[in-house]
Amino acid sequence: MADDKNPPLPDLESDLQMVAPEGAASTAPDETAGPTSAADLEAVFDVPVHVSAVLGRTRMDVGDLLRLGPGTVLELDRKVGEAIDIFVNNRLVARGEVVLVKERLGVTMTEIIKAERT
Repeated sequence: MADDKNPPLPDLESDLQMVAPEGAASTAPDETAGPTSAADLEAVFDVPVHVSAVLGRTRMDVGDLLRLGPGTVLELDRKVGEAIDIFVNNRLVARGEVVLVKERLGVTMTEIIKAERT
């Protein structure tokens, strides 16, 4: 039974149709070719995504978690200067470095992770 608040997502791989720009000659889509420019992706520019930059992880018992307070230091599984993971919609897409931009933390992507499709 489908949840009314969360309808099933379409299969984008099979539902994708190429649309030629107005005034352009219509040609059959090339199955192996990806977008050739940012303008080809304009239809998805306003689609929201969840981006996370993970500095590191740790594992602890609930009792230890409840004892955490201001000033508590957590040891993470990464070393200082080691690349951080950048996730988009819970999928690893890049690695990067933490930077300071006008008194705010930011992330610079240093490596793009190209995942193989299954």
